[in-house]
Amino acid sequence: MENTLTGQCLCGQVRFTLRDNFRNFHLCHCKQCQQLTGSAFAANLFTDMGNIEWTQGRDRLTTYRHPSRDFSHAFCKSCGSALPYINKRNTALVVPAGSLNDMPKITPQANIFVTEQVCWLEEGRLAERFEGFAG
Repeated sequence: MENTLTGQCLCGQVRFTLRDNFRNFHLCHCKQCQQLTGSAFAANLFTDMGNIEWTQGRDRLTTYRHPSRDFSHAFCKSCGSALPYINKRNTALVVPAGSLNDMPKITPQANIFVTEQVCWLEEGRLAERFEGFAG
């Protein structure tokens, strides 16, 4: 029997459950994902389109679809948190890893669009580490 995972947006108005049967876990370094997340990369899991049950606040979900590229993004209307969405080609449910409350069994399998990776990523991994805010 497959594990069930839960997820939600930051404000908690949108909640969902899904089965832990992801087929891919990619770290995307493309410029679009950098701009979208405000970070160095996006961590996205891929599963079947029917593998989700919205348990609360589906009406709080909105989607942005890029007009000329194969790119879309779903987020909470209240807090802006990234949430699962059907990709533009209608072939997969894309689940932002940070939207999950539970850790999936799968670990990242690929770094994609590495030619667009930020130049400071490797140095950042070697930077001093703190359990909370830097002192």
